[in-house]
Amino acid sequence: MAKRITVDPVTRIEGHLRIDCEVDKGKVINAWSSGTMWRGIETILQGRDPREAWIFTQRICGVCTTVHAIASVRAVENALALEIPLNAQYIRNMIIAAHGIFDHIVHFYHLSALDWVDIVSALKADARAASTLAQKLSPWPKNSYNELKAVQDRLQKFVNTGQLGVFASGYWGHPAMKLSPEVNLLAATHYFQALDYQRRINKVVAILGSKTPHIQNLAVGGVANPINPDSQSTLTMERLYYIKTLIDDVGDFIKNVYMIDVAAVGAFYAEWTGYGAGVTNYLCVPDLPLDRAGVRFDLPGGYISDGDVGSFKPIHSFGDDFFRQGVKESVKHSWYAGDHDLHPFEGETVPKFTEYKDDGKYSWVKSPTFNGRPAQVGPLANVLCMYAAGHGPTRKFTDQLLETVSSLAGAKVGIPALHSTIGRHAARAVRCAVLHDALGRQWQSLVDNIATGDYETFNEPIFPKGEIRGMGFHEAPRGVLSHWVVIENGKIKNYQCVVPSTWNAGPRNSNDDLGPYEASLIGNPVADPNKPLEILRTVHSFDPCLACAIHLMDPDKNEIVTVRTLEGP
Repeated sequence: MAKRITVDPVTRIEGHLRIDCEVDKGKVINAWSSGTMWRGIETILQGRDPREAWIFTQRICGVCTTVHAIASVRAVENALALEIPLNAQYIRNMIIAAHGIFDHIVHFYHLSALDWVDIVSALKADARAASTLAQKLSPWPKNSYNELKAVQDRLQKFVNTGQLGVFASGYWGHPAMKLSPEVNLLAATHYFQALDYQRRINKVVAILGSKTPHIQNLAVGGVANPINPDSQSTLTMERLYYIKTLIDDVGDFIKNVYMIDVAAVGAFYAEWTGYGAGVTNYLCVPDLPLDRAGVRFDLPGGYISDGDVGSFKPIHSFGDDFFRQGVKESVKHSWYAGDHDLHPFEGETVPKFTEYKDDGKYSWVKSPTFNGRPAQVGPLANVLCMYAAGHGPTRKFTDQLLETVSSLAGAKVGIPALHSTIGRHAARAVRCAVLHDALGRQWQSLVDNIATGDYETFNEPIFPKGEIRGMGFHEAPRGVLSHWVVIENGKIKNYQCVVPSTWNAGPRNSNDDLGPYEASLIGNPVADPNKPLEILRTVHSFDPCLACAIHLMDPDKNEIVTVRTLEGP
């Protein structure tokens, strides 16, 4: 008889997510994904100045802050057919790439690695043997015995106090944990090292964006970074060369640690290439524009149907009709008024909460479709599409990672293995390496353009009378993000955000097709229904980001809550 498992809330993610599964004979036979919070930003934006939208939308999330800002200004610029100065494109691209690298490092090491790595087991490791193994895998200089032993001693102190801190409440000793104590110690060491490298790359975002999270340098029409080589109060060559040192520092960690660790996990958990495929329609968009109009890109995008890489169809520009016409959202199983599929320009966000019903409405997340079908978005979709497009760096790093996995596993592992739970982690590591190379190219392009005497960073937007519509998309760390705006007489008439975790975490659509989270769980093993580690492995592989808080407003403008800061001595 099937057993019902409810994981609520799913932790080590951003936002509020509930997963329900039916398990029979040790496998998942049905699943439901429920977002348990209402975003509401779309309602807040109605009637506001379109130039302010990016400031509001990037507060949707405290983790993916840059991405909503980027998509928002692009949407308004698209509505105005406004071109962007090259310097502004390069600065935005550097922020995008640096934030993506930061996000991918954080996800693997600090959000999902603990699904595969038994931290407590690392205490039993022979640190010298772990170091010898590590040095065979990689030339990384911080794989020394002293580094590993110091981490092991640090973990022992946690245990001796009886408080594991961030490592508490893990499924330590779970039968699905397969790594040896030495490999667990190596992974734990890299967990701590990753804290430093994610901080370094995030400095790039902070320098260019004025702060992070929630960058401050964007504007509809460009960026607010003045360029003047003769003024220390602007973006100078001194600051740019400091950024270059940060880029170079992090590159060694990505290629000699992150890529190797993901390959090792993939080899040791090879059976997980057979779980978690789910929806194999893959959607991504091009990004890092190389011109003023957004028709040439450093990174390609497109659509693959039914897992067939040969079916790849490219998306060419910010105004591409294939993407623009293909997106709809269903609310048949979502807590909103109505039972319809609407294009985002006509989209409605009218909350109507009912009870949780498996065959009715059970989520605050809508269900996007592309040309009437569910689609998986994220690094796996991005890497497969770029690979299909013949993108050189993507092919190089994908082949390199698969060769490492094959060597460790003792068997040939190819592209089909990526359609899986573990494949999403592999693709994220590949994308991280691709973004790092792209970040270096964008830095060089900015420096070269400044050298020509071009210091322009902003074109002023002018809003016409009447109605205009715009779409802004961005290949965010978790996948396709698009903002859709209808502007009437210079004010926002309608605004809709179709975010990566809407694509992936959405409930069943109007045809009752399962969403990507739901479909990926079917067939998943569950060794112990009381400790559903395997369910978390697959869900975490998508890097869920539901949102960081519920956004509330009172139409009568009454005060909802007052927050006061504590005064210092």
